[in-house]
Amino acid sequence: MKEKVTTTTSQLCRLFGVSRQSFYQYWKNQALQSNEQQIVLELVRKIRKDHPVIGTRKLYSMIKQELETHQIKMGRDKLYDLLAESGLLLRKRRRKVRTTFSNHRFRKYPNLIVGLTLSRPNQLWVSDITYWRIKNKFWYISLITDAYSKKVVGYKVATNLKVIHTIDALKKAVQKVNDPIGELIHHSDRGFQYCAYEYTDLLKAKGIRISMTQNGDPLENPIAERINGILKQEYLNHFPINTIVQAEILLEQVVNRYNSERPHMSCQLMVPDKIHHSKLSLLGKYNLSTYTRNKKYV
Repeated sequence: MKEKVTTTTSQLCRLFGVSRQSFYQYWKNQALQSNEQQIVLELVRKIRKDHPVIGTRKLYSMIKQELETHQIKMGRDKLYDLLAESGLLLRKRRRKVRTTFSNHRFRKYPNLIVGLTLSRPNQLWVSDITYWRIKNKFWYISLITDAYSKKVVGYKVATNLKVIHTIDALKKAVQKVNDPIGELIHHSDRGFQYCAYEYTDLLKAKGIRISMTQNGDPLENPIAERINGILKQEYLNHFPINTIVQAEILLEQVVNRYNSERPHMSCQLMVPDKIHHSKLSLLGKYNLSTYTRNKKYV
C-alpha cells in the first residue's frame, strides 16, 4: 500500500513538474497555514465575546502581540480577508430616535468650541443623550465623554428623559476627577436637560464653562455622537436584558470595557484610559475642527 501511494505521488510530481520535496513542503505549509488561521480565529472569537462588533483594525492591534507570541506572520489585510472568508465581518445598522427637545424656556448658551485646540484631558467634556432600544421599548443613556482621551467619564441609564438622570451622569463625572479641573468646557446640545437650571447651576458651581450647539446639527457635537454609536452598536445591542437593574449593570461593564480595553483610532490605537490618566500629552495638540473634518471617530 505504501509503495502504491509513493508511486502515485511521484507520478503527480512528474505531471506538474515539481520535486517530491517541493510537493511535501507545499502540503506542510498548507497544514501550518490552516493551523495558524484557526489560532487567529480563536483569538478573534475570544475578543468578540466582550467586544461583539469591534472593527478589523482594532482587532489587529489587540491580537498583534499574540500573533508574535505564536510566531504567526499575518498583516491587517490578511486578517481582513480571513474574517471575510469566515463570515466574521459585520455590517452596522443605524436608526435614530429623537432625544433632543430645544423648544423650551431655559437659557441657551453659545458655542465655545469652534476652532478649539485640544491639548489635554479635562479640557473639554462633550455630553449627549441617546436612546437604547430594549425589545419593544426605549430607554435613555446620558453620557459625558472627555474629548481629548475619548474616555467616558459620566453615564446614566433611565427609562425616561428627566433632568435628574443627566445630573446623575454629571455628578459621576465630577466625582472621578482627582486633580483640580482647571479650565474645563462642558459642551452639549440645546436640549432642556442641559439647559435646566439644576444642571447649569451644578456646572457653574464647579467652575465649568457652558457651551452648546447652535443649529442642532450632529456635526456640532461629533465626538459625543460617535461614542453613542460605539457603545450601542458594538456592545449594548448584543447583550439581552430585561430590567433597568440589568441595564445599569451592563452599562457599567460596557463603559469600563470600552475605556480600558478598546483601542481607539483617534488615540493612535491606545485605549482611552491610558490617554486620560497619563501625565503626558500622548496625542499632542490637535484642532477640533480638523478632528471633525477627518472623521477620526472610531
